[in-house]
Amino acid sequence: MTVTTVVIADDQAMVRAGFAALLDAADGISVLGDAEDGLAAVEVCKRLQPDVVLMDVRMPRRDGLWAAEQIIAGGSSTRVLMLTTFDIDDYVYSALRIGASGFMLKDAPADELVRAVHVVAAGDALLAPSVTRRLIAEVTARSPKAPSPAVAVLTPREREVLETVADGRSNAEIAAQLFVSEQTVKTHVSNVLAKLGLRDRAQAVVFAYENGLK
Repeated sequence: MTVTTVVIADDQAMVRAGFAALLDAADGISVLGDAEDGLAAVEVCKRLQPDVVLMDVRMPRRDGLWAAEQIIAGGSSTRVLMLTTFDIDDYVYSALRIGASGFMLKDAPADELVRAVHVVAAGDALLAPSVTRRLIAEVTARSPKAPSPAVAVLTPREREVLETVADGRSNAEIAAQLFVSEQTVKTHVSNVLAKLGLRDRAQAVVFAYENGLK
């Protein structure tokens, strides 16, 4: 079994200990270490190179957004799963623009958190159920939508797939809607990300909204 390695960044020691115990008890997950603030999170992730870092948004010295940006901009393969106590929060949009691969609420059920770690580690994007596309649309609507010339490089089918990804649909749901195989959908999604220079599906959702595709 492939083991997903994790680092937990949160300023509350009890939260770190609780998440570590929960995730270490789950099949296929190993917690390598933790960090109490953004500066420590960057250092620990650089040293341990985990598959996933659970990153609290609000921490002292440097917050989770700063730390996430440093980790992602540095070219690390570590995926960032942001954590917050707020379900309606401008941090969601900022985190997705930076390149975070997911966003979860701290009070999510244990099984949802475990699933989130596996989903993000596999390269997919994940948003908490309460963090819907309505929120993303609301935030992106605050600035004028300026379609990027990059949209023109997509084939009609790739654009269609991008639009369905922005609806929050899974590969299986897209395949059923478009009457193609899941592997075909995966290929289209990979092509879209490569052509647009996007890290993952989370950034694809933001791109679609910013460019008036949704």
